[in-house]
Amino acid sequence: QVQLVESGGGLVQPGGSMRVSCAASGSIFSINVMGWYRQSPGKQRELVATITSGGSTNYGDSVKGRFTISRDNAKNTVDLQMNSLKPEDTAVYYCRMGIHPGLGYREYDYWGQGTQVTVSS
Repeated sequence: QVQLVESGGGLVQPGGSMRVSCAASGSIFSINVMGWYRQSPGKQRELVATITSGGSTNYGDSVKGRFTISRDNAKNTVDLQMNSLKPEDTAVYYCRMGIHPGLGYREYDYWGQGTQVTVSS
């Protein structure tokens, strides 16, 4: 069984910074892509950023230049550093990982429970 647990989030003023983290635990052989997605009320879940096991990154257009994704392969964690936050960044942020639970097992898609980020004065 694999579990993703997110931490961080909360209330921040416009222009401020915040860091959210996600840790995977359980039966893990390897992790392929790690990523962050977000969803605000009335909108579809959207890509924020992804990072491969080799460190290649991809960002949604709305966060490029402001957000940075990073991972620690030894700890099975992924972080999202968010700078210059705007009210439109307000959303529930979800982490996602593609995990092989054992040697020879196919990849499974896991999601965290979500953490609320609110940008408001």
